[in-house]
Amino acid sequence: MSVATEAVSTTSHVVQYCSDLIRMDTTVGRRPEREAAEYVAARLAEANLEPLLLEGSPGRTNVVARVPGREQDLPPLLIHCHLDVVPADPTGWSVHPFSGEVADGYVWGRGAVDMKDMVAMTLDVVTGMHAAGRAPRRDLVLAFVADEEDGGGHGAGWLIEHHPELFADCEVAIGEVGGFSVPTPRGFLYLLETAQKGAFTLELTARGLAGHGSMLNDRNAVQALARTVTAIADHPFPLRLTDTTRDFLDQLGEAFDLDDASGDPDEALAAVGAVGRIVGATLRHTATPVVLRAGGAPNVVPSDAHAQIDCRSVPGYEDEFLAALRGLIPPEVHWNVIPRGQGHENGPDAALTETIAASLLAEDPTARLVPFCMSSATDARHFSRLGIRCFGFVPLRLPHDSDFVSMFHGVDERVAIDSLAFGTRVLDRFLSAY
Repeated sequence: MSVATEAVSTTSHVVQYCSDLIRMDTTVGRRPEREAAEYVAARLAEANLEPLLLEGSPGRTNVVARVPGREQDLPPLLIHCHLDVVPADPTGWSVHPFSGEVADGYVWGRGAVDMKDMVAMTLDVVTGMHAAGRAPRRDLVLAFVADEEDGGGHGAGWLIEHHPELFADCEVAIGEVGGFSVPTPRGFLYLLETAQKGAFTLELTARGLAGHGSMLNDRNAVQALARTVTAIADHPFPLRLTDTTRDFLDQLGEAFDLDDASGDPDEALAAVGAVGRIVGATLRHTATPVVLRAGGAPNVVPSDAHAQIDCRSVPGYEDEFLAALRGLIPPEVHWNVIPRGQGHENGPDAALTETIAASLLAEDPTARLVPFCMSSATDARHFSRLGIRCFGFVPLRLPHDSDFVSMFHGVDERVAIDSLAFGTRVLDRFLSAY
């Protein structure tokens, strides 16, 4: 690898911030976020802010700060970023996942796109504004949180339960996932996350007659469970287009000259490559088996068997999804639902979208902002419980050959230096004008 020489603004520290943060191992469940939180707090203090360090448990540190805006009559904007990352096995990586190496035009390492890039961009904009004697248009509430990758019980979820007053006057929030570019024949689409699927775990328990594996048994718990899991996993849930997904498909069709993208979403999604995997998963309910437990000996039929199904519901169709699942579970299989986050779908927000679109156009004249629904859950599931309208916006113009989707939780996670510089400029423009 060669050391990168791409230039960013001489006043920008975004690459340094991103690299520094990646070197701080904040693997969820293994390493606490305290070091990264203290680093963030120190940068905010340099901008004459007074960050609060709040812990749901020792070392699981959250940072919250308020940046004064020019117009105090406007409600503040919440910007939330998580400091934790998923585990990374160095095997197969081109660099060590916690090296934060800067090479070949990229910053490399776990968290580069999920989501220490946004932490770095936010810090760079806030500290840069302070150094230049500028301020955002409205107050900003910054929340750099722990534990997003494991549900947020020590992070956003804990904050809204124990310190909701910090966010009481916020009406709109931005966080992950969205803002990244998708190439089309007519320029770049930039995806704004305006909706998320709901998430819950479906627990199944089959109970039967224990016995010897060599004997006939018409009450085999493993068989009952296996049939149920297979029925759920193979069930063809119907297409459900929300306002968000229909709008996305229509704009995608226009960008790729497709006649009926909403009528044939598979063709439309194939046009955008890997991004289609994310959006495609939002067009229907999904129920994915993830855990199976039964027995312990090769010749013993166990008395019970257990499974967990990862369920994701299309916003607005949750009751339909549960009814369909209930119809697939026979009486001999007991079931239980563990909620993991309510889905949501935001209606149009002209002030937000127009300001984001203008900020993108100032840096990319081909930019076109399109809404999309996220297939997985983020900390928006927690902040939306306070009535905050949550959007996903982490602005990145990606290299044409970037497989951005595979960067999330993948090997050789990295973010382009040019993308960081672009995102910092767009974010600065947006916060100055919104």
